[in-house]
Amino acid sequence: MASEPRARPTPNPDDLLTVRELSVDFPTEDGVVHAVRNVSYDLRRGEVVGVVGESGSGKSVSSMAILGLLPKTARISGSVDFRGAELVGMTDRELQRLRGNDIAMIFQDPMTSLNPVYPVGWQLAEAYRAHRSVSKKAAWSKAVETLELVGIPQPDRRAKSYPHEFSGGMRQRGMIGMSIINGPELIIADEPTTALDVTIQAQILEILKLVVADTGTALIMITHDLGVVAGLCDSVHVMYQGRVVESAHRRLLFAQPRHPYTRGLLSSVPRLDTPRGRPLTPIPGSPTDVLPWAEGCAFVPRCGNRIDTCSAGPPPLAPVDGRTLRCYNPVTAEQNENPQQNLAAGTGEATSR
Repeated sequence: MASEPRARPTPNPDDLLTVRELSVDFPTEDGVVHAVRNVSYDLRRGEVVGVVGESGSGKSVSSMAILGLLPKTARISGSVDFRGAELVGMTDRELQRLRGNDIAMIFQDPMTSLNPVYPVGWQLAEAYRAHRSVSKKAAWSKAVETLELVGIPQPDRRAKSYPHEFSGGMRQRGMIGMSIINGPELIIADEPTTALDVTIQAQILEILKLVVADTGTALIMITHDLGVVAGLCDSVHVMYQGRVVESAHRRLLFAQPRHPYTRGLLSSVPRLDTPRGRPLTPIPGSPTDVLPWAEGCAFVPRCGNRIDTCSAGPPPLAPVDGRTLRCYNPVTAEQNENPQQNLAAGTGEATSR
């Protein structure tokens, strides 16, 4: 994993994690892929931050860059300050001391994350012993206690079960248990409710809420599900094509989205209060329909709110109405009041302004 650390920022004492200008590039035969570009944000202790966007927006890559889990071919630049320690440029040995102990990750697919040849309890106990000088018996007791904490029934018996003997929801609870067993200060959850039915999703989210409330652990929730964000997160970062395009407190973002992409994401979510017969407003095209950031806003080909300036150069991330926004022509209050006004038409000529 090649890295280019920059000058470290001066973090706020209240911040647990300070990310500044984080970028990740992948060299390929067809050229360099800019997966993440100049991402910056702060995370306080006990805070829950949501990172949302379509597949390919850079959500998971940015989080894996924090933990040094990307391939060695990845080129990482910028700064990631965790409790005063710079993570970009750290050796694998140094990062291993942090992973699972100070910073933990819940992966998207627990079936491939858990080792199929060892009992779940054994895996939790080994994760505990990797960072603690305790006996096998004490580690096993801690594993059983943790499984009970995350809602596994009969934890003393189920700790002896193998991953394939767990349901999908139980496996995800096992992964949550592995992430919290060492009492980390930060948990990164990469779409932990994917492929689970709505009832199990609600249970998993409730467990995460309890973990944050009881331990004060900070949480970065990576998801494409805005319902998850609404029920769990304090603030939200919306990513598109590797860049943060809007950041705001959850309530402000849901009440008054200002970036056309954010509004498109919210408009495409089914709502119980939507009048019968009113169609959803999807975002047309696909994430591959983009303009290079160097030439303007990448969302231009899909945006019905675009103006000529949008293609003249990349918009800066600037403070606007209590949030930070990367847009030359933000969504107005009138447009937000009319959900049928398609701001993401993606067709027709740009409006001159």
